[in-house]
Amino acid sequence: MGADGLADTVAVVTGAGRGIGAAVVETLSALHVAVLATDADAAAAKRLAARLRHEGRDVLAAGADVRDPQAVEDAFDEAERQLGPVSTAVSVAGILRVAPLAETSDEAWRDAFAVNADGPFHVVRAAARRMRPRRRGAIIVVGSNAGRVPRTAMGAYAASKAAAAMLTRCAALELARDGIRCNLVSPGSTDTAMQQELWPDGTAQQRAVRGAPEDFRIGIPLGRIAQPGDIADAVAFLASDRARHITMHDLVVDGGATLGA
Repeated sequence: MGADGLADTVAVVTGAGRGIGAAVVETLSALHVAVLATDADAAAAKRLAARLRHEGRDVLAAGADVRDPQAVEDAFDEAERQLGPVSTAVSVAGILRVAPLAETSDEAWRDAFAVNADGPFHVVRAAARRMRPRRRGAIIVVGSNAGRVPRTAMGAYAASKAAAAMLTRCAALELARDGIRCNLVSPGSTDTAMQQELWPDGTAQQRAVRGAPEDFRIGIPLGRIAQPGDIADAVAFLASDRARHITMHDLVVDGGATLGA
């Protein structure tokens, strides 16, 4: 993976306290990107930043709940004040609410959209406001392959991720004239704490790989679930100049689980 155009730039990453978000911070910082790692769990983001700084990387941390538009704006301000102009924004923060739609509470539905759809909107808007005058930048939203295909007991999650996907495409269309690229990375089953929430009995990886016909899931043709670093590598590619002519794209990283749907 080339670092073309990434070295000595600045990125903001949300949901950076663990899982995919933490992997994105690690991958970008290894490519000599200065990163502001944000998370609603400020302590987790600070632990990550402290560890990476100990390794000589340029990583700062801030607490930011993506549901709060002002908190997102403040995070971008902090990044620009401490690190410099932000040229990459990565929206990773997300939550999973699992229940059949007929049993999904109003609160669970609102929570899913507040984090998974409102959150990316706040990030995209904050990034665009700062990138447009400079006429350059890359915005990447981490969605889900559940935003592309129906999933049982995941209606709130899938619908909110589908909303984030269309938000990203619309932003890409509007911002292209300003030299700003907006793309989506859609993971499938990934070895994170969120994945374990689906099958708390410890069979998550095996069931994801072999599929669950009763839930209309076909399994994963490549025979493995993703590691967070697999998703982070896709994010880094889309942020780099190697993807300079790619915008409005949904890069699915799911081992073939959605059959290219």
